[in-house]
Amino acid sequence: MTRASESFNVFGTELFAADTRETARQKLARITFDSMAQFVGLLDTRGNVIEINRVALETAGTALSEIEGKPFWTTFWWQASEEMREALRTKIQSAASGDRMRWDAKIRGHADGDMVAIEATLMPLKDERGRVRFITFEARDLTAGRAEEREIGRPDGEGTTSSQVQTRAEHTRLIREEARVLEILNRVGMTVSAELNLDRAVQVVTDAATEITGAAFGSFFYNVLDEQGESYMLYALSGVPREAFSRFPMPRNTAVFAPTFKGEGVVRSDDILEDPRYGKHAPYYGMPKGHLPVRSYLAAPVLSRSGEVLGGLFLGHPEPGVFTAAAERLVTGIAVQAAIAIDNARLFQAAEREVAERRRAEVALQQLNATLGERVAEEVRERAKAEDQLRQVQKMEAVGQLTGGIAHDFNNMLAVIVGGLNLLQRKLAKGDMDVGRFIEGALEGAQRASALTKRLLAFSRQQTLEPEPIDLNGMVLGTRDLLMRTLGEHVHIKTALEVDLWQVKVDPGQIENTILNLAVNARDAMPDGGALTIGTSNLGLDDRQAAEFAISPGPYVLLVVADTGFGMAPDVIAKAFEPFFTTKEVGKGTGLGLSQVYGFVRQSGGHVQIESQPGSGTAVRIYLPRHEGAAQKAGITGADCHGLPGEVVMVVEDEAQVRAISVEALKELGYGVIEAAGPGEALRLLEQGQPVSLLFTDVVMPDMSGRELADRARDRLPGLKVLYTSGYARNAILRNGSIEPGTSLLSKPFSVDDLALKVRQALDR
Repeated sequence: MTRASESFNVFGTELFAADTRETARQKLARITFDSMAQFVGLLDTRGNVIEINRVALETAGTALSEIEGKPFWTTFWWQASEEMREALRTKIQSAASGDRMRWDAKIRGHADGDMVAIEATLMPLKDERGRVRFITFEARDLTAGRAEEREIGRPDGEGTTSSQVQTRAEHTRLIREEARVLEILNRVGMTVSAELNLDRAVQVVTDAATEITGAAFGSFFYNVLDEQGESYMLYALSGVPREAFSRFPMPRNTAVFAPTFKGEGVVRSDDILEDPRYGKHAPYYGMPKGHLPVRSYLAAPVLSRSGEVLGGLFLGHPEPGVFTAAAERLVTGIAVQAAIAIDNARLFQAAEREVAERRRAEVALQQLNATLGERVAEEVRERAKAEDQLRQVQKMEAVGQLTGGIAHDFNNMLAVIVGGLNLLQRKLAKGDMDVGRFIEGALEGAQRASALTKRLLAFSRQQTLEPEPIDLNGMVLGTRDLLMRTLGEHVHIKTALEVDLWQVKVDPGQIENTILNLAVNARDAMPDGGALTIGTSNLGLDDRQAAEFAISPGPYVLLVVADTGFGMAPDVIAKAFEPFFTTKEVGKGTGLGLSQVYGFVRQSGGHVQIESQPGSGTAVRIYLPRHEGAAQKAGITGADCHGLPGEVVMVVEDEAQVRAISVEALKELGYGVIEAAGPGEALRLLEQGQPVSLLFTDVVMPDMSGRELADRARDRLPGLKVLYTSGYARNAILRNGSIEPGTSLLSKPFSVDDLALKVRQALDR
């Protein structure tokens, strides 16, 4: 036997020399099918004709093309009665349901032929799931068989000699043997054409090879090779129980087995014990002890369509000389059918695996879709949880950085205040009146502490703003002299101001402090001198720009403070507004300047932006909402304010020391003073008829807020003037972070001049 790409030698001749292996197999299957002596047909499950062999077609006197695809019970049978046809149809339906059916009938072959008695079998062919795929029809001509028996059974003297009888008997035996072989081949052919279960197909082929060759036992070994080429798996066994091979190793790559597993051709030996290839390999040098006795040996390779050696059919018999050349030819043909069965079964299994994988994928996709919403929700929950944890970590880092910076600056300020007051106390105790420098130091430390608190509140947007309509150009020009003294002669100050600049409504002190902060930063970025430019302009922000800045679209006033310094890198810009972040040396900056600017601008409804590149200077752009209205003119200072005769101020403060300082300061300014430790006491004094010109009250108190006290006091004294004071007045008298119109507020801590100015403004309003 040659490889698939070469000519195909069958039965010792170049029968299919010009054909490929696949074409040769198809021809061989057709020859086997047509060589059968019985009537053989293949039907689908509805009883329609798929295939009919030559013997049946010749008996019927028709061609396959005339009956192919037609119901079997309506064709083929000449002059059959309707009852006979109905009986055949019923039998076919039963076979389609899975039952093996027998059908005996007398039919007429050719239209002018004799009646023929037949014995037929209808057999369902099922797949590995038990579903009927096809129906086979096999029929025997009983009339011809009986005629032969009658001829052979005539006694001598009646026209037939003894030798003639023997010759006919031998002829009959050969016919019957041929019929048996063809019947087996027919069964195998029908099975491999329809059987999709690999195990059953291989078993049928192995059983057929054992039976047709007269072997005592047969086997099929699957050719699964390891690195040494010696791993062969027993797949099917016939003639003996499987336990017969359980104690022995699989075949090895010996001289006897190698030709089969390499696909080199058929190996036949009348006596394997005398074969020169036998007994050459350790450890047994032949069959191991207890192995089935084998003298006659026959093996044929089974090759797939691609030429792959699938395995081998191995046949044995304990007596020598059993396997003939005919047996060799038959097992070669069966090996071809075995290859067809295995290839078909493997293709079917591969298709089933693909279908199963697709079904699993579809089920997985359905489950995925069914749980998609839930999994998305779970993912969102997990992500939200992770984001919360991240925000908590970032918050704690910010708090740690914030508290560290506050502690450092406040401790320095408190050291100045506490040390100065202690020295002041000791000097006065000794009668030393040279204490001015200690008083100034303590005041400076207190003022710095107050400024630090305001900066923190500005950064967190919690400070109390007192916005007023202002002329920003006038504010810039008003700070020019201060900037020149602060920045020094090496910084050249330039202005570029819009002529008809719109008004803005902001806290004057905060906007002045913002300009000063940015100017000082610019000076520090130009240690060798440079130019500082302050510019203003009118502009409008559209929806896209406003969305980018997270502010409302509309008209804005732009304030720009630009320098020619060394600029800022992108990573520095990203952190510039963080509290206590600074690139300056220790002691040269608090890191709160830009954070205060950012908080103030955002609280005022605007936006702040930094544009900078290393070596190209920095420009800070501040966008403030336009205000429709006129700017207020500058008022009087606290040094010019005093109390008038008859003006009485009621001081309501729950902190005794703070209350005492306020009372003494008001008396120093010339006001009459009534003090109350809380709202309840204040209301009782008002009910007693105490004359009061101004209610000066803390905002945050334990029993009642300053706002509630003012409302109840005005119920008793309509038109009562009120001045609030607080270190933190959030939400008590504020609206959107600014004090309500008509409300006066004095933020703690305050100086006597601050108190004098606010009291005077409140009384004169």
